[in-house]
Amino acid sequence: MALKDAFGLAFSGATQAGFSSYARAVHELQCFIGDPVAAIDRAIADDPGFVMAHVFKGYLFGLATERDAMAVARSCHTAALPLTGTTREQAHVAALGHLAEGRWHDAARVLEDIAIDNPLDALALQIGHQIDFFTGNARMLRDRIGRALPAWQKGMPGYHAVLGMQAFGLEEMGDYARAESFGRQAIDIEPRDGWAQHAVAHVMEMQSRQKDGIAWMRANPDAWSKDSFLKIHNWWHLALFHYDLGEIDEVLALYDGPIYGDRSTLALNMVDASAILWRLHLGGVDVGDRWAALAANWAPKAAAGNYAFNDVHAMMAFLGAGLAAPAQTLLEAQREAMRGDDDNAAFTRDVGHPLTLAIKSFGEGNYDEAVRLIRPIRSIAHRFGGSHAQRDVIDLTLIEAALRASDAALARALAAERRLARPDSPLSALFLRRAADLSEN
Repeated sequence: MALKDAFGLAFSGATQAGFSSYARAVHELQCFIGDPVAAIDRAIADDPGFVMAHVFKGYLFGLATERDAMAVARSCHTAALPLTGTTREQAHVAALGHLAEGRWHDAARVLEDIAIDNPLDALALQIGHQIDFFTGNARMLRDRIGRALPAWQKGMPGYHAVLGMQAFGLEEMGDYARAESFGRQAIDIEPRDGWAQHAVAHVMEMQSRQKDGIAWMRANPDAWSKDSFLKIHNWWHLALFHYDLGEIDEVLALYDGPIYGDRSTLALNMVDASAILWRLHLGGVDVGDRWAALAANWAPKAAAGNYAFNDVHAMMAFLGAGLAAPAQTLLEAQREAMRGDDDNAAFTRDVGHPLTLAIKSFGEGNYDEAVRLIRPIRSIAHRFGGSHAQRDVIDLTLIEAALRASDAALARALAAERRLARPDSPLSALFLRRAADLSEN
């Protein structure tokens, strides 16, 4: 008889020893702390026939957005395929197979069906939620969790994570008051839940509540940064608040410290580093040799072409550092990717490639071309993933390009648009003043 968890879900091939390590990995993933890969490797070592342990590991690597990691995800799928499992577990194996081959949307649909039938399957909810994030599916970020929420109750293991995911989904759909409430409830239950911490930060970012955001992030940083693999992204959120206030010294201090002081080579971390430096670049800030160090770590990934969102941020670094060769390699990799049959082919074709070309044009001072390339993709930019806060760099680049191209009418229109969306943002006021100055000259 298969071992069952606290929710009554069966885990084929698991002994108590292996399941104990699996449960630890699940908790670590729900908080974004520790080393869930090490925990799940222990589960596999104890129970080689534990089908969900292989699936869990595959999910971790499949979500890494690194080309080399996808090979591990595929090997985990291969290991899980012949193992005996329940209908639910075999559906998970199928979802992993889709993810490992870059079929993000198919994986999301299978996980959606698993959670409909098994709303207490925390892994199906969390992996589906992450895929919704990587594919920019705001509605499913909210609704995937909302469908399951009635089955959950306070006191259940992992309840905080469900609240935190619901908070982020509500935020991405613009339901800010409820998003903040859910996020704060999650943190009250589990202060180490980095995703819930970040969901509340997103609310404050979208509402231009910079001082509230700084207070929120600085109130208990040890809780969300200690031994957390989401810490760089959360430090990035703190930097955004300071950036919007024009506190550049604070931004640079955060960049040189917790954001990129360790010079991570993981794409997820380098995305945040690029996004900060590009914002500073747009504001005319001299960042010294920081671009060179970041670009050197992006260079080995220039030919990856496996996730368009990463490509755009790599191009920022290459342009910032003045590196033409890897920039060209990246564009060639994108052209090859667009010939593929996985979901990234569409991510790249629809948004990633034109936006990468726009970043290149901006970096080369061809601001009219940057404007021409960005304007058609703004309304569909969610298709290549990320959050509203992350994709805001697209609007920032467009506004700055219009200003530098001396297109007074467009700059004025874009500045007015931003002021309506973010009325309390000092940056919005700055854009309005600059657009007005253009109109007067």
